[in-house]
Amino acid sequence: MPSLGNALQELREDRSATQSRLEKLNQAISAIESLNVTGVSQNTHQPKRIISAAARRKMAQAQKARWAKAKGHAVSVKPKRIMSASARRKIAAAQKARWAKFRAAKKAA
Repeated sequence: MPSLGNALQELREDRSATQSRLEKLNQAISAIESLNVTGVSQNTHQPKRIISAAARRKMAQAQKARWAKAKGHAVSVKPKRIMSASARRKIAAAQKARWAKFRAAKKAA
C-alpha cells in the first residue's frame, strides 16, 4: 500500500503544479488581451448595415407579434394605410396654395 500512497501524493503534486502553470498562462493571456482592448484583431471591422424604413417596420411588427404570442395575447398588427395618388396631389396643391397665400401676405406687408 505504500506505493499507492506515494502515487497519490505524486498525482496531487502534479495537479498543483499544473494548476499553477494554468494560472500563469491565464495571466499571460489576460495581459496580451489588455493590450488589444477587444481581444481580436482590429482589422475585422464590419460595415454598418443599412436597413430601409419598410424593413425596420416589418421587423418591429414581427417582434411585436412574437411578444404577443409569447404572452398569450391576440396578435393584431394594424396595416399601414395607403393614400391614393390623387389624394396626395390634392394635399400638395392645397399646401402650395397656403404657401402662396402666406408669401403674398408677407410681400404685401
